[in-house]
Amino acid sequence: MRDDTTEDMLAAQRRILHRIGPAGRLAMVFELSDNLRLLAAAGVRHRHPQWSDRVVEREVVRLMIGDDLFRQAYGKEPAAT
Repeated sequence: MRDDTTEDMLAAQRRILHRIGPAGRLAMVFELSDNLRLLAAAGVRHRHPQWSDRVVEREVVRLMIGDDLFRQAYGKEPAAT
């Protein structure tokens, strides 16, 4: 048991997740992923308000996949201008 969640609440969560089924759970995963990208983009825009939308999108990708994979995919240093 998690320290901050009772057994009753864990059971309720399991029932709900079971009831929504695999498709519903997958939809939740995609929604969480979209929200994470939006949050990351907002943070990048806050730190770099002068950057274009394209540069912000590339920086979000870099943050998600890391510098090494970013360089392999884009063939450039991650530094944005």
